[in-house]
Amino acid sequence: MSTRAWAAFAGVSMFWGMPYLLIKVAVDDSLPPVFVTWVRVVLGAVVLLVLARRRGLLGTLRGRLRWLIVMALVEITLPFTLIAIGEQHVSSSLAAVVIAAAPTFVVLLALRFDPSERAGGLRLAGLALGLGGVAASVGIDVGATLDQLLGGAAILAAALCYAIGPMVFKRHLADLDPRASMGASLTIAALLLTPLVVITPPASVPSLAASGALLALGLFCTAAALLLYGLLIVEAGAGRALVVTYINPLVALALGMAILGERPGVGAVIGFPLILAGSWLATRSQRSRRSLAGMIGQRGPEAPRKKARATLRPHWSATRVWAASRPG
Repeated sequence: MSTRAWAAFAGVSMFWGMPYLLIKVAVDDSLPPVFVTWVRVVLGAVVLLVLARRRGLLGTLRGRLRWLIVMALVEITLPFTLIAIGEQHVSSSLAAVVIAAAPTFVVLLALRFDPSERAGGLRLAGLALGLGGVAASVGIDVGATLDQLLGGAAILAAALCYAIGPMVFKRHLADLDPRASMGASLTIAALLLTPLVVITPPASVPSLAASGALLALGLFCTAAALLLYGLLIVEAGAGRALVVTYINPLVALALGMAILGERPGVGAVIGFPLILAGSWLATRSQRSRRSLAGMIGQRGPEAPRKKARATLRPHWSATRVWAASRPG
């Protein structure tokens, strides 16, 4: 990869591994989870909408309001808030481990809702491994208290939302530039959350650490990370960019241990490798079959080479694969 690609890869890996730590800092400062999510999405929306407006992309959103609302709910409002609720009761490390299972849930949902993504062979093996990893992580590391159980359940529900979001995006919004589609979705999420923020505002002014965490969540982990991910796809291709999916949880675990003093439990030690292996198998076999089918479908000796060259510099809309590696 080029120097620009490596720089983008490092930036995205860090920015999408940081949210769990930053959310933990914010909620430990007694900030309401809804408020944490609201500040994050407002900051991200402002940045992305300004960029989309400068590029003249907002007009492409006409006729998409219904699906933008759905996307705002299942990809932003619910999971962002559920993760913050969960991290009131469980560690940021455990949250990152469980969220890493989102690709596994995609395969599980596809059995019913998306024939093009249905599992077979290695994908079924990946599904089993991933679900086993989730069971080990949550079943062993989550304590017996009701609060901890509810926290673990909230993180699991967020991972399920992250599995639903890409399906909505793929069917109804994939042709849009993500600066416009995600900027609009973040704006809608902010509007949906505003009444709840008014009802349950913070009890006190956020501390300096919590304020810094909120700014970083919105500006770096949401807006900047999306822009860098688009650059990474342009520079290195979508396949290599998806490697970020497996790096983010490692960054989150390292940050939780180094800064918060967290120590992954036995469940995380057992479950995390299973989740990563399951996610890799669940996505790898499908990509391989599509690649092979594409090669078989070509005619003439020049076609495969032309197609390979085209994928090196895809249009910005190629960032649609971002939905498959969404952060916390």
